[in-house]
Formats: sequence, C-alpha cells, structure tokens
Amino acid sequence: MKNYVVISMLFLCFYASAQTSDLANDYSAIETKVIDWRREIHQNPELGNREFKTAEKIAKHLKSLGIEVQTGVAYTGVVGVLKGNRPGKVIALRADIDGLPVTERNDLPFKSTVTTEYNGETVGVMHACGHDTHTAILMGVAEVLAKNKDKVNGTVKFIFQPAEEGPPPGEEGGAALMIKEGVLENPHVDAIFGLHINSQTPVGVIRYKSGGAMAAAQSFTIHVKGKQSHGSQPWSGVDPILISAKIIDGLQTIISREVNLTNEAAVITVGKITSGVRFNIIPESAEMLGTIRTLDYDMKAQINKRMKEMVPTIAKAFGGEATIEITDATAITYNDPALVVEMLPTMERVAGKDNVQTQKAITGAEDFSYFQEKVPGFFFFLGGMTPGTTESFPHHTPDFMIDDSGLLLGVKTLTEMSLDYLNK
Repeated sequence: MKNYVVISMLFLCFYASAQTSDLANDYSAIETKVIDWRREIHQNPELGNREFKTAEKIAKHLKSLGIEVQTGVAYTGVVGVLKGNRPGKVIALRADIDGLPVTERNDLPFKSTVTTEYNGETVGVMHACGHDTHTAILMGVAEVLAKNKDKVNGTVKFIFQPAEEGPPPGEEGGAALMIKEGVLENPHVDAIFGLHINSQTPVGVIRYKSGGAMAAAQSFTIHVKGKQSHGSQPWSGVDPILISAKIIDGLQTIISREVNLTNEAAVITVGKITSGVRFNIIPESAEMLGTIRTLDYDMKAQINKRMKEMVPTIAKAFGGEATIEITDATAITYNDPALVVEMLPTMERVAGKDNVQTQKAITGAEDFSYFQEKVPGFFFFLGGMTPGTTESFPHHTPDFMIDDSGLLLGVKTLTEMSLDYLNK
C-alpha cells in the first residue's frame, strides 16, 4: 500500500507538470488579451447593479468560446458554464465586476474619466479596487479552459458578479442575490475559488490564510434623542452631541476591555455623525453611522449584544434616549482548511514555493464570503505591486494602481487549480 501511495503521488506530480507544459502556449497567447481587456474595462467603469456594458463585453466573449451563457443574474451578473469532455465535479470561479464612486487621480493613458449620479451627487467612477483585473483574469481563464475541454473532467462555472461593493440604496445585489437566484445550482457547485489583486503585494507573490481570512462586516445606525435648548443654557436641555460622545467612548471599551483580542481582531468604527444647525443651539437629535468588523462568530455575537445593551443605557444615564440598528453586510471570508491543503501544491507549482506565502487575517471584508457559507471555498490574494516599489497606494483611493504584469499569474493559478481539482 505504501508503494502504491508513493507511485500515485509521483504520477499526479508528473501529470500536473505535463499539464502546465501543455498549456504554456495558451498562457503566452492570452496575456496581451487579458491586459487589453483590463485596460478597456478600467477606462469604462460602472457602479454596482449598473454594469451593463461590462456584462455585455463578458457575455460576448464567453459566447465566442462556445460557453453556455446566462445574463441578467442579480440584475447585471453573467454566468458561463463550460462542460468538459468527461463527467465529474463542478468548480466555480468568481470575479467581481463593479467599480467605485471615486474620481481617478493619475496620468495613466487608460485612466477613467467617467462620471455618474450616486446618492444624488455627480461623482467620478473608478476601478479603485482592482475588479477590472479580476474580470479580465477570469475572461482569460475561460478562454484557456475552453480551448482545453479535453483536459476537463467535470464542469467549470464562471461567475461574473455585480455589486460586490454593495448595491444602490433600496436594492438587493451582489453575491447574496446571485445565491438567492440559484447561481450555485443547476449544476450544483462542489467548490468555489476566487482571488483579489493587491496593490501592496509584489507581482509574482500569492498570499493566503486558511480559516477566517477576512472579516464579517456590519453597519450600524444610532439615533440619539435629546432636548433642544440655547447653547448658553445647556442645563435647560439634553445635549445629544454630548451623549453621542459618551456612546462612542463606551463602544470602544467593548473592544479594549470586553472581547478577547488574543482570539481574533475586532473593530468598531463610527464613521459619520450628523447633528445640529447652528453654533449656539443645542440640537434635539443626533445620528451616528459606523461599521463593525469581526473574524469570529462568537465574538460577533458578543459585540452585537453589548452594543445593543450599552447604547440606550448610556443615553438614559444622561437624560436622553437612543436606539441602535445593526445590519449585516458580509459574512466571514472563511477558507476551507481541507481545500487549502488540497490546492496549496498547485499554487506552489505555478508561482514557486517561495512566492506562496501565508498572511494574517485582515479586517477588510468580501462578499465572496456568502458563497463560502454554502460551499467550500478558497479566496487568495494576487500581487499587483511593481517589484522594487517602496510605496504603493491602497485600495479605494484616487491614486490606486496595479501593475499589469501580475495578471498572467492569476490566469495560470485559477486555471491550474480548476484542472487539478477536477482531475484529481
């Protein structure tokens, strides 16, 4: 039996090496296309649930490859199904396609000058998080796999997802809506892979974490009610601004004094306070908006419970009233440990063992997490920073930039992971 296992492992290593060699010409041929697609998409970004032209471009490409295509999924999503020459499992690959309400500030020849209406204001639109690269990479993977159907044992489902950054107010969207509309069924998906470009990871490097990799995100709204009075006579009213300050201070003690931060990180941030109309009037009310980030479901429950207890109690102590509403935005991005172990040799073969690195969990959030709640998933980070760069601009900023030379590694990695998973 021992000899059989060794021989089997050697065969799989030989098969995988031969597979990569067989696809070398396809990889070389696709790189320029992927870069061109990325730049065109970058120059023409669209906000969540409004990615009409982007979806049209994706669907046209998939259809040209002979892939079965479904459009209009979760408003503007596109799903392609590639059936291999032999039956087997079903793997899903996901790319997000939406941009952000950010005005681009650089001198790239393909920079975005697009503007649109967002929350009643005219704003610039930019792929300030790299979703243009994710889309182009997955279009490249689709082309390589479609040309090599004879190597596919099973089915590959390409999920081009809108509104990862969140749908417009009053609308559903993103991964949750795609799941609701059955994207993981017909055929049922056995596992899902996704990647995210990173402007602060060098080109050629892949980073990952098994288990909880990115935080669950929640938003909260706090309404504080006081009693209006003249600013010169605070004793005749109840100051909602003072109460808001006390609530903010109290919320931070949940993080600093109540949750066990040796387990996982957690964050409570108040990002907006609205109150008052004039310098010498104590207003009647105040509103606070904020976010909660957690990497452990027990810690999430504890923090939510304490916030709901603390907010009205603090307000009452100072003579006012307060309510809090907490809304889920994303789940924990949880990389299935068994799937990570299974796919790690593939990643190391493609990128080089030294270039596949573990990282600590981050408090950023990703709605890919909703797919992982339904099926085993693996989400990793792809380097997009020019080697030798000492300073890079973070995601969601006007100066955000990605080095196109890192895209081909994304194509290779997702392609090889798909084939190895299906053909094991």
